[in-house]
Amino acid sequence: MTVRPAQALLDQARACLESVFGFAAFRPGQEEIVRAVLDGHDVLAVMPTGSGKSLCYQLPALVRPGLTVVVSPLISLMRDQVGQLRECGVAAAALNSSNDPEENGRVYRQIRAGELRLLYVAPERLVRSETAAMLKGAAVTLLAIDEAHCVSQWGHDFRPEYLSLGKVRDELGGVQTIALTATADGPTRTDIGQRLFAAAPRTFVRSFDRPNLRLAMRPKANARRQILEFAASHRGENGIIYCSSRKRTEDLAAALADAGHKALPYHAGMDAAIRNAHQDVFLQDDGVIIVATVAFGMGIDKPDVRFVGHADLPQNVEAYYQEIGRAGRDGLPADTLTLYGLDDMRLRRQQIEEGGASEARKRIERQKFNALVALCEAPRCRRQSLLAYFDESSAPCGNCDLCLEGAEVFNGTVEAQKAMSAILRTGERFGTEHLIDILLGNRSEAVQRNGHDALRTFGVGRGRSADQWRSIFRQLYAAGVISLEIGEYARWTVTDSGAAVLRNEARVDLRQDVLRAATGTRRKKAVKPAASAEAPGHEAEFALLAALKELRRDIARRIAQPAYVVFTDRTLLELAALRPKTIEQMHDIHGVGETKLKKYGAAFLEVIARHGT
Repeated sequence: MTVRPAQALLDQARACLESVFGFAAFRPGQEEIVRAVLDGHDVLAVMPTGSGKSLCYQLPALVRPGLTVVVSPLISLMRDQVGQLRECGVAAAALNSSNDPEENGRVYRQIRAGELRLLYVAPERLVRSETAAMLKGAAVTLLAIDEAHCVSQWGHDFRPEYLSLGKVRDELGGVQTIALTATADGPTRTDIGQRLFAAAPRTFVRSFDRPNLRLAMRPKANARRQILEFAASHRGENGIIYCSSRKRTEDLAAALADAGHKALPYHAGMDAAIRNAHQDVFLQDDGVIIVATVAFGMGIDKPDVRFVGHADLPQNVEAYYQEIGRAGRDGLPADTLTLYGLDDMRLRRQQIEEGGASEARKRIERQKFNALVALCEAPRCRRQSLLAYFDESSAPCGNCDLCLEGAEVFNGTVEAQKAMSAILRTGERFGTEHLIDILLGNRSEAVQRNGHDALRTFGVGRGRSADQWRSIFRQLYAAGVISLEIGEYARWTVTDSGAAVLRNEARVDLRQDVLRAATGTRRKKAVKPAASAEAPGHEAEFALLAALKELRRDIARRIAQPAYVVFTDRTLLELAALRPKTIEQMHDIHGVGETKLKKYGAAFLEVIARHGT
């Protein structure tokens, strides 16, 4: 029977997967996408972070003639991808502003000579007429657009320069295109398809589930203390902590450093050289915590991040998903913690209302933010609520704070009615703290000036603390029965759903555990840290793992690459557990391709031999 050309190419791709990258088999979803590319289709691939999107265009580039041009938004990502490919023996290069003229000249010569298989280019450079003209004669056979959600104004990282990529595609003769992203809901996927492709592409949407990530959210009590406790449970591991302001990143990084962690700040207001140096330390060393604004992260390809924390609430569900997705890219267990409070919610709402976006765009942003608030106060499995946002269903995961601790739900209709009564009786003109004073019967200056101490609602909420009422307002907001209007002063209003509750036509369930946390009462069950990916089975294995990491670090410094470019943590864990004695045995270890085996195999086998059995 005659083998179809595409099938023969797929067989070659499968062989390259093992010989070049050291992987025994495709991950879920990869093979069908690689097959579609090899069949000549344009492709839109939506795959979760850590699922191996890059291989979906790297493998076709290795088994077909011609040049694959990869559009990547960040210089750091290009540098890491090119470094990893070169370590695997693949001819790859990048064109970007960090290259000196000599380096760019060398890349141009390689392109003209047909020596490269993959060329990474920033979108700003690719859309230049001279770049497109140079590539027209370079036998480009595939255009791969990474972080493709940046082309969509409905996405969370819109970048105007991405809008010209469709034109570049046409200038290159309508070259076959694959667009890839980890986060794109329905409207964003439609937008990507219309802006980047001449006709509808083959679209693949993999599950958004990241079962290795432990999800947790907590109301803010003392954010600094909560983050320090979270980091303490992951001492010596790589982590990212996100903050909403530049000053907060510096303050929290200093607090973590004082607590004995290797912690560095990162934000757009820092001197570029210092910012880049901090990023390089994070990428290249072990046991580093980067404390950053959202200026850090997109395209960071460090696979062994063991925890991600949010000291402040993210912008929306997609941003949350993208940011926690930087943990556990190697598939090993990783931990997440997100803190939230009413001040966060007010800030994010202000950013939406005061932004320069169109009203249609603001409406979408409000909906996305409201979905995040609902996730924070969700009474059921976090993963179920998160996946439901992406139109997926899931059984309870057993790996989130709500599954592990349980959520104590009670009928909170009476509390809801009290809060809404205070809102309505004050003309829907006041914010949280004023309403809480009324509910608690506090005769503050503002309460007395407005005559609100004469209301029937005055003092009806004395049975709960101020912190508990703040939590109740958050939960009612998440339930959609009240709405926070942004103006010169934030003010609460009652929605149609809330009016139904007031008429006893609907019930509101509230979480008792969240209210208990607001009073500082200990929870019934403490959450154990996620199982460490670096916990070997016994002392001898731990000592060997430490020695393997030391060798990896020395090699990485010698070749000026991040440690994981040499071998990932998963590879070192397998080496420590299986203790191969020969080159042939080491070839069977995950992530050990032929080029790396020749370069480093003997050195790692020597360390294993020194540590005996």
